[in-house]
Amino acid sequence: MSEQQQPAKMWSGRFREPLDPTFEQWQRSFPFDVRLLPQEIAASSAHAKMLAAAGVLTPDELTKMIHGLEQVLPSATDQAEKLIEPFSDHAKNALHSKVGFNIPLNEMIVALNPDAEDIHHFVELQLTKIIGGLALKLHTGRSRNEQIATNMRLFVRGAIDSALEDLLSWRKALIDLAAAAGEAVMPSYTHLQRAEPVLVAHWLLAYVSMLERDSSRLADCRKRMNLCPLGSGAVAGATLALDRTIAAKALDFDAPTPNSMDATSDRDFALEFTQALSTLGIHISRFAEELTLYSTAEFGFLDLPEAFSTGSSAMPQKKNPDLTELIRGKSARLLGAAVTLSTLIKGLPLAYNKDLQEGQEPVFDAADTIDGILKVMPSFTRALRFRFDKMRTASQTGYLNAMAAATYLTEKAVPFRKAHEKIGNAVRLGLETGRELQELTLDELRAFGPEFGEDFFAAITLEATLDCHDVIGGTARTRVRAALEDARRKIAAETESNLRK
Repeated sequence: MSEQQQPAKMWSGRFREPLDPTFEQWQRSFPFDVRLLPQEIAASSAHAKMLAAAGVLTPDELTKMIHGLEQVLPSATDQAEKLIEPFSDHAKNALHSKVGFNIPLNEMIVALNPDAEDIHHFVELQLTKIIGGLALKLHTGRSRNEQIATNMRLFVRGAIDSALEDLLSWRKALIDLAAAAGEAVMPSYTHLQRAEPVLVAHWLLAYVSMLERDSSRLADCRKRMNLCPLGSGAVAGATLALDRTIAAKALDFDAPTPNSMDATSDRDFALEFTQALSTLGIHISRFAEELTLYSTAEFGFLDLPEAFSTGSSAMPQKKNPDLTELIRGKSARLLGAAVTLSTLIKGLPLAYNKDLQEGQEPVFDAADTIDGILKVMPSFTRALRFRFDKMRTASQTGYLNAMAAATYLTEKAVPFRKAHEKIGNAVRLGLETGRELQELTLDELRAFGPEFGEDFFAAITLEATLDCHDVIGGTARTRVRAALEDARRKIAAETESNLRK
């Protein structure tokens, strides 16, 4: 057993025996938490300001500390970029993400710093190189437990902001597509069987409603999680009289977290974030599934844009719906992240446990996955081209006006159950003779009841069938026009609100 201390470790004082080399590499989080470098620097700067207010750092030391922290990121990236320089521009620019950090650079930073255990250790090592022993004062009054809790909140907050911005763009693209569809008609389905005709715009606005709820869930998650753990210490709170509001304000949090044990062990914000994304992923997957179905020859409602499709390596005639299929698949990753976090957290005692390290990668993956999806959806949506003629034809066959026909009878004082039966008999006659309801004669209809009049045929036209659904949320043409305007007003209000922030 070695009696030599390990000064490179943040926790080495109590230990004399070095870590098993295989275990040391296996337990490192730096290969994935390196992407938290911007968040770690921001949180460290906020902590330094608290230390200065508590008298631990002099004003000159604070200035030097902040300046040193500002140099960590450019210094690390400069070194990494020198390794990347020989590669192509495509390789250097690959995998950029608004919610993350350049991934090739991350990998190079990790490769250049094999001794860094995690992002906290890395920043301490780099800061020591830049400003010397003063860097060691930065960890006064804090713990890595509160640091990672803060970093992850900052990361999730940034990912939510990015997702909300992209969702706004996609909602606008859907609304524009709905407006362009005008009064084009399509069949709606229940049980995957044709049900009633609806406006294409009405169908598209159904997804806008889903995305509005998704946006509100993410906004609620952001509001709930926007509390600052800094000052919570390892578990019981900082041992210095730190003014925690200083860090909270510096990092744009609403307030400090109210309980130190909860602050260091809480991952509800990450769980809620991934759960909101999993619901969003389900909505996106449903949209993708419908487009995939509608683009088949059997439906023929949609011609998928070539810019978002690929061909078959074996069958020359094929155009495959790669984007919609990939979205269906990637939604599984979003669901998986939420399940992983739920399983990870459910049996953990208070407070921090190393298990929580495993919660970072699912959050990163979910953020990257939704970022990739939402980046392509607006342009893909704008490129969609419907075959309105086929949609209209499909809406005029298969007795989709049967509900309107039953409504006609109820307006003649026929109880709905009786009206349903009479129209059902009329449909049966149509099926037996190969005719639609509007093709039956008045005499044939009157065999089912004297209530049928000449005005019946006007009541079951395609337009009348649409307009009989004249309620809030219905597919009547005036209602859909109003719904479009309401959706546009929401987009305008949210855009204006974002500009004011």
